[in-house]
Amino acid sequence: MEMPIPNPAVLARKDRVVARLLQVLPSDAVISDVAETRAYECDALTAYKCAPMVAVLPASTREVSDVLRICHEEGVPVVPRGSGTSLAGGALPTADCVILGVARMNDVIETDYANRIIRVQTGRTNLSVTGAVEEDGFFYAPDPSSQLACAIAGNIAMNSGGAHCLKYGVTTNNLMGVTLVQMDGTVVEIGGGYLDAGGLDLLGVICGSEGQLGVVTEATLRILHKPEGARPVLMGFDDNEVAGACVSDIIKAGVLPVAIEFMDRPCIEATEAFAGAGYPDCEALLIVEVEGSDAEIDDQLARIMEIARRHNPVELRESKSPEESARIWLGRKSAFGAMGQINDYMCLDGTIPVSSLPFVLRRIGEMSAEYGLRVGNVFHAGDGNMHPLILFDANKPGDLELCETFGAEVLKLCVEVGGCLTGEHGVGIEKRDLMHVQYNKDDLEAQMAVKDVFDPQWLLNPAKVFPLDASDARRRIEMAAQ
Repeated sequence: MEMPIPNPAVLARKDRVVARLLQVLPSDAVISDVAETRAYECDALTAYKCAPMVAVLPASTREVSDVLRICHEEGVPVVPRGSGTSLAGGALPTADCVILGVARMNDVIETDYANRIIRVQTGRTNLSVTGAVEEDGFFYAPDPSSQLACAIAGNIAMNSGGAHCLKYGVTTNNLMGVTLVQMDGTVVEIGGGYLDAGGLDLLGVICGSEGQLGVVTEATLRILHKPEGARPVLMGFDDNEVAGACVSDIIKAGVLPVAIEFMDRPCIEATEAFAGAGYPDCEALLIVEVEGSDAEIDDQLARIMEIARRHNPVELRESKSPEESARIWLGRKSAFGAMGQINDYMCLDGTIPVSSLPFVLRRIGEMSAEYGLRVGNVFHAGDGNMHPLILFDANKPGDLELCETFGAEVLKLCVEVGGCLTGEHGVGIEKRDLMHVQYNKDDLEAQMAVKDVFDPQWLLNPAKVFPLDASDARRRIEMAAQ
C-alpha cells in the first residue's frame, strides 16, 4: 500500500514551527522525525493512537513558556504529557499538535520540613517525592497504583488518589501551590506554602483540569510525618455483595482506616498465578490497613474485625510482621499487571457512595452476563472509587466496541446511584461523550466558560473532556461572533 503524500502546506508549517522551537530549546529536546514521534502516539489507553506533529521536552518553566508562546503565535495545539500513564486518553495527541512532555523537569526545588512542604518540578515521579524525604521521616500521601512511573504533573491534571486516599485525601488535599504557564506563555503563581491563599480558589480550578487551562511546571506539595506503624488485615468472603456490605459497615461505624481495598475472584486468581501472595480461595477479599501506635492499631483492628465477623468471612488474617504485611499487599499491588497476563482489558474509573457498593457490584455482575464479557473488580473501596476491569479480545472484531458499550453502561450506573464519571483517571477522550450523563447543558457551558478565560483559542489539549458536540457548538458561536 502506498503511503499518502504529505500536504506541502502542512510540511511547511511543521518546518516553520520546528525551526522556531529549535531557537528556544536544545536540539535533543525537539523531536520531529516521523518514526520518533510514534513514541508519543498514545498513553496507557492504547486502543487509540495518533502520532503528533512534534514532541518537545523542555527542562524549565522558562522553556515551557517559550514553547507555549511560539505555539500560541502559530495557532498550534499543545497536548501536555506527564509520564503517559493516563488510562483515559488524557495525553492522546492530534496529528497537528505539539506534545509537551515534562519528563526532564524532575528536580526538587525546595524542602521545608518546618512547614511540611516540598516544592518540585512536575516531571518528578510520585514515588520519588517520598523518596526525597523519607530518610528524614516524612512521606507524600497520594499513592496511585502507577506511582513508580506517574508524574506529579499528571497527578495534578487528573487529581489522582490511591490506596491511602481514604485517610489522607487525593492530590487536591495535598497540593499547596503551583507554577502555571498559560497558553500564551504567561507564567503565574497560584497558592504557595500556606493554607487558604486569598482571592479566588484558582488552585481548586487547576487541580483536576486535565491540561485544559495551562501547563503546571512546579508544585508545592504537603508532606507528612510517617506514622509510628501500620498493619493490615485480610478478609475473605464468599460473596461480592457481602464484602461490599462489610465496607459500608466499617465506614458507618466511624472507624477511619488508612486504606480499604477490594478484589474479586478473577483478580484473586490472576494475582495468585502471577505473584503467589497466598490469598484464600474465595469470591472477594478486602485488605484493610490502619495506622498509629501499637495500642491505636490494636484498638482499631479489633473493632474492624468484629464488624467483619458479623459478615461470616471465610478467612480473617491479621498481619503479625512486616513480612506478612508485604505479602498481604503483594497481590493487590500486582493486580493490574496480573490481569494483563490473562487478557486485554479496559480499566474503568467511576466513583459511587460507599453505601451503594453491594448494589453496584451485583449490577456489574448482571451486566457482565448480559454482555458476555468477564469483569475483574479491584478498587479503593473505602471511598467508593471503582475500577472494574472489563476483559475482551483486542484481536476479535467488535470486541473492543462491545467492551466500550459495556463500560459506558457501568459509568452511567455510577452516576445513577449518586456518584460520578471519574475518581482519579480523568475524563480524557474515554468519557468525554458521557459528560452529558452527569452534567446538563448549563453545567457544561459554565465549565467551558472557564476554559475560555484561560485558553480563548482552545489550543490546550484539544478534543478532551468536553463532549464533541458541545465543544463544536462553542466554536461555532465564537466564530460567528468574530
